[in-house]
Amino acid sequence: MEFSKNLKSLPPYVFIELDKMKKAAREQGRDIIDLGIGDPDRPTPARIIENFKVSVQKPANHQYPIGRGSRVFKDAVAAWMKKRFDVAVTDKENMCLIGAKDGITHLPLAFINPGDVVLVPDPGYPGYTSGALLSGGKIYPMPLIEKNNFLPDLKAVPSGVYKKAKIMWLNYPNNPTSAMATLEFYKEVLSYAKKYNFIVAQDAPYSEIYFGEPPVSMLQIDGAKEHVIEFYSMSKTYNMTGWRIGFAVGGENIINGLGKVKENMDSGTFTAIQETSAWALLNCDEESESIRALYKRRAEIFSKGLKGLGYELLESKGTLYLWVSVPKGYTSMDFCEKVLAEADIVITPGIGFGKSGDKYFRIALTVEEDMIQKALDRLKKVKI
Repeated sequence: MEFSKNLKSLPPYVFIELDKMKKAAREQGRDIIDLGIGDPDRPTPARIIENFKVSVQKPANHQYPIGRGSRVFKDAVAAWMKKRFDVAVTDKENMCLIGAKDGITHLPLAFINPGDVVLVPDPGYPGYTSGALLSGGKIYPMPLIEKNNFLPDLKAVPSGVYKKAKIMWLNYPNNPTSAMATLEFYKEVLSYAKKYNFIVAQDAPYSEIYFGEPPVSMLQIDGAKEHVIEFYSMSKTYNMTGWRIGFAVGGENIINGLGKVKENMDSGTFTAIQETSAWALLNCDEESESIRALYKRRAEIFSKGLKGLGYELLESKGTLYLWVSVPKGYTSMDFCEKVLAEADIVITPGIGFGKSGDKYFRIALTVEEDMIQKALDRLKKVKI
């Protein structure tokens, strides 16, 4: 049976390819250090787990979690947005997600018709592209380059492209570059969205993993809601990747479109997880601060060590990653294969995030300090 044209249009998912390479190496008995996928290595904080033990025993939480989120979860989201960004969102302006990826890949199904344009950062998270292509949309890449502080050059996009655009994806703090965006930049983005009438979709799963000034929300701008939806996640903030829960906030019409898609695609997130996540949003700032400090410390240690080995890299401003220049003479995939072969380390080639990423590779800060030092020692074997 032949796959659909939309499915066949999807590029290879870099993390799947990396996983195949890693498994093959381990089957050979090699001791692999995995710095590829950004999955927190430490467990969910104990207080969150203890709260879940209570929530999971409530019979009322065992039924279908039909709807766009439980009352307790949606109220907690509204309270968190007010506390964190001083942004007020109503019940109709927020919804629960089965992780941020759920919302990211389903949003285009609500608004994209065949031939519509989706503006995608390059490099960028592969889900922006896959969701658009599965909806029949056309991708227009927005290069993120160092001289522009890894912000898209909004003036470089032709007016004819803007006229066909339905969604522009942004992602700050940025994966994979760790760049940050300012409120002034967001105001400029919003001026284009209003002029050409498209949605700005801000993917913000790393909103609480920052090493300097806290990131801002586009919804802090007056009048932004009509054009903006933001995606947040419990995954990185509270080490809850496996729990699969996040939320979207934004204009009522945009939330309603995404909600209609999801009501026809799934039955929501387990209510006990929603209840515990609501409690975490309101009560676990201390845990979030501890997780943030952990990644800042790891970024400092790894950055210093890599520079000592002759690598060029950007100062990490947040996220779980370092964005490192590939040595001259290599593509990002060639160099990552070389590192796996010579040092038994998995790193992510920048090409997996788009053409503009091919001069870089990404390191995930998801191992303890002793393993960071072990990885640095192994990298000494790799001639650059």
